[in-house]
Amino acid sequence: MVALRAQFEASNDVGVFCKLTNAYCLVGIASSANFYSIVEAELADVIPVVHCTIAGLRIVGRVTAGNRHGLLVPNATTDQELQHIRNSLPDSVQIRRVDERLSALGNVIAWFSFF
Repeated sequence: MVALRAQFEASNDVGVFCKLTNAYCLVGIASSANFYSIVEAELADVIPVVHCTIAGLRIVGRVTAGNRHGLLVPNATTDQELQHIRNSLPDSVQIRRVDERLSALGNVIAWFSFF
């Protein structure tokens, strides 16, 4: 197992800006080219690394909840953002908008995969 040290635009809270599962990695769009290169160098050969925004925000880790089977996004996610993510993720990953006022889904939903 390899551990890497990375920052997203001078922030050590990388989980706020990305969502990593066994099937995909979402990374918020920003000017942090060093972070992108570290993530892509380690993961791009194994799983898709998707540069995106959710509801116009780059804090994709905080506003999404997901695992290798699916991804939940807030209701404020635009159709264009949703289509970009759908086109980039494996067909086996189901994507759903949550019709709820909650936006920080990554903070309020725990989602586990056992198999």
